[in-house]
Amino acid sequence: MRISAWPLVFAAAARLAAQTPAPPASAPPADLIVTGARIYTVDPVRPMVEALAVQGGRVVFVGSTRGAMVLRGPRTRVLDLPGRTIIPGIVDAHAHLVGLGSALRTVDLVGTRSLDEVIARVAARARELRPGEWIRGRGWNQNEWADTRFPTHEALSRAVPDQPVVLTRVDGHAVLANARAMELAHITNDTPDPPGGRIIRGPDGAATGVFVDNAQGLIGRVVPPPSLGELRAQVLAAVAEANRWGLTGIHDAGVPGPTIDLYEELARGGRYTLRNYVMVSSDSASLDQYLRRGPQNALYDGHLWIRAIKIVADGALGSRGAALLEDYSDEPGNHGLVRTPADRIQSLAVLGLQRGFQVNTHAIGDAANRIVLDAYEAALREVPRADHRFRIEHAQVLHRQDIPRFARLGVIPSMQTSHQTSDAAMTMNRIGWTRVQGSYAWRSLLNTGVVIPNGTDFPVEPVNPLIGFHSAITRQDASGWPAGGWFPAERMTREEALMSMTIWPAYAAFMEDVSGSLTPGKYGDFVVLDQDIMRVAPDQILATRVMMTVLGGEVVYQAANDH
Repeated sequence: MRISAWPLVFAAAARLAAQTPAPPASAPPADLIVTGARIYTVDPVRPMVEALAVQGGRVVFVGSTRGAMVLRGPRTRVLDLPGRTIIPGIVDAHAHLVGLGSALRTVDLVGTRSLDEVIARVAARARELRPGEWIRGRGWNQNEWADTRFPTHEALSRAVPDQPVVLTRVDGHAVLANARAMELAHITNDTPDPPGGRIIRGPDGAATGVFVDNAQGLIGRVVPPPSLGELRAQVLAAVAEANRWGLTGIHDAGVPGPTIDLYEELARGGRYTLRNYVMVSSDSASLDQYLRRGPQNALYDGHLWIRAIKIVADGALGSRGAALLEDYSDEPGNHGLVRTPADRIQSLAVLGLQRGFQVNTHAIGDAANRIVLDAYEAALREVPRADHRFRIEHAQVLHRQDIPRFARLGVIPSMQTSHQTSDAAMTMNRIGWTRVQGSYAWRSLLNTGVVIPNGTDFPVEPVNPLIGFHSAITRQDASGWPAGGWFPAERMTREEALMSMTIWPAYAAFMEDVSGSLTPGKYGDFVVLDQDIMRVAPDQILATRVMMTVLGGEVVYQAANDH
């Protein structure tokens, strides 16, 4: 029998709802009343209602239209939305806000089908820039090309010889650099692989132009950082893009101190229309500063939380940097990269327990996941804590013996369902049939009693969270491949998929008392959709449009043709 995850997540919400009386007749008028829509609250006390009301940025009523209209005042805005569906504000539990902003302003390589197409896009951008100006791009994926080997720099260097070029792979775990960039970085045949990184080399030992995981820093150290003005523009563009897809919150994975300072500036000035649960990068020079400052919750009227540490244990499957217990099936002799030593993970986990910070560690391969679980277990022996909510980000490939350890240790597997549908064909080649049985194992994990907060890892995957919803319930891509779903026994139900992008991310961020469901007392965050994703045929889910995104009762996005 499967252990239900509902009691674990909704206990606080149920208590809050049960203790919240109906508003008295003398209650202040609502700022916003919504009627006419089919409203999914994700609250087990009142799972579906026909109206809601928001006052002072918080939900004050959910229930009948008659009950909501009691709170109507002379300045109340009333939205009657027949035929629409409303769900709580969607939260992406693993995203990279600045990465998205940068991707929106660099050469877009997503969907390219060959190295020639990549080069053509880069050459077009080169003609628009000044001589010597750096060219950045992101999104190439050699697994989608006819030749699935890593590219080499020669053709790129011939097409763009005088401007340095650095192109980030779609997963963010490898870059392709041209000869000019490598020259500026002083890369030679004698340049050693750094710990946790790999320089891809040709038969003669020369760098081919691809740098994996920590080796990316060899190029990155000479790439000029964006100015503060450029960074501000990137962040604002990314926030607007997130709102456009129905996001009211994100968990921002691995943010350095100066970027957090900018977030605070924007939130202080009322220009930050997201609730961001920030994970401070563990290699940030500012980490000590934030540890001294202590956990920060609901800053600037509930727009920023700074109370988590992000660690990176290994690389990614696509670039063969994920750390595996056995060799890659398609590259014997390579079992990936450990980017952060086990003792460092353990010491940071101890520090997090001592200072009240959650610790969230990127781990994709089965070896990396075991390393992190072992480190967490050792840290918890040293500093016992009942409700630490440590997380493993991605948890893609698990040894079957390690699946029950998440529940036993109280560790949350923070996963991205759209990764499964993007990676399905490649995964079988990388790790073979046996290890695939423990890959993207949502049902196996849910059956142990854990919750799975869902995300996109944008810009690795598209921002649209409904792609992840569709992946969660079908384990098929947008074209319907494979028929019947990829290992369909591991699917989520629609109810679980909805929770995975609302209340489960709230729980994973210690925010379940203020967000994640449309419950009186919580933030008035919700999304208006043009069709009911809980009832339409699976192949119609990806055609669903976000018509409106509401944060704290304020509309932060509205579709152009929605009146």
